[in-house]
Amino acid sequence: MSRQPEYPIEDLFVRRWSPRAMSGAPVAKAELFRLFEAAHWAPSSGNNQPWRFVYGLAGTPHFERLFNLLADGNKPWCGRAGALVVVLSRKTRDNGQPARTHSLDTGAAWMSLALQGSQQGLVVHGMEGFDYDRARTELAVPEDHDVEMMIALGHPGAVEDLPERYRGREVPSERHPVASKVFEGRFEQPA
Repeated sequence: MSRQPEYPIEDLFVRRWSPRAMSGAPVAKAELFRLFEAAHWAPSSGNNQPWRFVYGLAGTPHFERLFNLLADGNKPWCGRAGALVVVLSRKTRDNGQPARTHSLDTGAAWMSLALQGSQQGLVVHGMEGFDYDRARTELAVPEDHDVEMMIALGHPGAVEDLPERYRGREVPSERHPVASKVFEGRFEQPA
């Protein structure tokens, strides 16, 4: 892998990426729950822990329900996933007050899940390409929760098994320079 950080960081951040090639082998529930355990330890404002996960393992009606929510562009490669997961965030605290950082905290849980999956040698690919409104209805998501994203995960597969149009994209992406995203004292609009 050719990715090089600008500053010294732990290798697990650079090694994590979002491939699409999966073998179609089942993901054991115990493997999946290791990912949820990692998410469980993510930081959250006031220890609110607003993240929620709705999953379906391949070969089950739950998987089919989630698969049918996908955008057409994601279905060809997600068919070989071992599990699909919809990520939700609760917008309120236990006392009913708004939880302003619910999406941010849930994003931290998603990153923890993604890093754990990478460490386990799994493919973990987050996406927004699915029908959010249908997900809310078909998954019975309450109004005080937001539908945030979907995750396809599974065991690594051969790039050749992907549909042709995805094969060239099956490489880790580079990142914009750190300095283009970080500002001292005041936000600056990039030129």
